[in-house]
Amino acid sequence: MVFSRVIKSAALSVVFTTVAGCMGSTSRVVHLLDEPRHRTVFQDGSLYLLDVQLNPGDQSLDHLHDQAILLTRISSASGPQDGGVSAITDYASESFVHKINNSGPGLLRILAFVNGGQGKSGTIDRPEGINGAPQLENPWFRSYRVELEPGQSSPLVRHSMPGFLAQVTPGVVHIAREDGVKEELDRVGEWVWQNADLAYTMKNVGNQSIAIVVNEGRR
Repeated sequence: MVFSRVIKSAALSVVFTTVAGCMGSTSRVVHLLDEPRHRTVFQDGSLYLLDVQLNPGDQSLDHLHDQAILLTRISSASGPQDGGVSAITDYASESFVHKINNSGPGLLRILAFVNGGQGKSGTIDRPEGINGAPQLENPWFRSYRVELEPGQSSPLVRHSMPGFLAQVTPGVVHIAREDGVKEELDRVGEWVWQNADLAYTMKNVGNQSIAIVVNEGRR
């Protein structure tokens, strides 16, 4: 099988530090997907993966949210965030304008997963091969945290919904898909997209335990 190396910048990071809050603001307002620090790195229909990055001392434009969003925190101004996950689904029914800034000293980064669809209720669409309940689940998103010891492999995982896998702690993990393609993640903040119904395994090939966040966009 062929290794294809996935290199995604992990140098920067983002946190939400200020709210500039309402549609009545006289400053320029752009849509979230047009805000330059919210960079779209992958799109699948109404699903968007954004790599949100701010340098110390930087500030975003005022921007509009009108879609549900899942946040995987890579790092904050004060240091690593180890892939903490949270969702804001109210944006799907009530639009909101704000801006974010980074007072430093660290670089701030979030992988933001946007779902512009209507979502899907129930649990029948949960993936096969991931043991335990999700750490987050709502009609728009589902998220798991998988931790592997050195040399340990996951069972074969199959999703009925698309999404992405993100490395959130140091180490090296191989993602081996059933179509013969292998991808290597070896840096915090690297990610790989996973298509629905294309099964894969995860193997920790490093010398320390590793954590991977597995996020689905439900539709």
